[in-house]
Amino acid sequence: DVQLQASGGGLVQAGGSLRLSCAASGLTFDNYAIGWFRQAPGKEREGVSCISSRDGSTYYADSVKGRFTISSDNAKNTVYLQMNSLKPEDTAFYYCAAVRLHYGLGFSETLYDYWGQGTLVTVSS
Repeated sequence: DVQLQASGGGLVQAGGSLRLSCAASGLTFDNYAIGWFRQAPGKEREGVSCISSRDGSTYYADSVKGRFTISSDNAKNTVYLQMNSLKPEDTAFYYCAAVRLHYGLGFSETLYDYWGQGTLVTVSS
């Protein structure tokens, strides 16, 4: 079975940092891109960032460019999302998901085959 295990959420003050992890198992990691999405209470889920496990190319939502950095450790089948300069509006459940590389990098949720459970990030003002 394919599993995506997201972790690293927590409570942080505005301006602080957190690092989320997404550990993948049961899939051929090099054939997938891993994306991070988030959903705040009362809002639709939105894409945050994604990375190609094969060549490391990345894609970011405008709202997080310059503050968040996505990276991949292929030896561990794990993708990280380093979140700096956090803002209260970053508060949300964060989910990781896997999409086949031939679809390219993006946030079309219907193309993502596998989803992990969410990890909650709360940023206090």
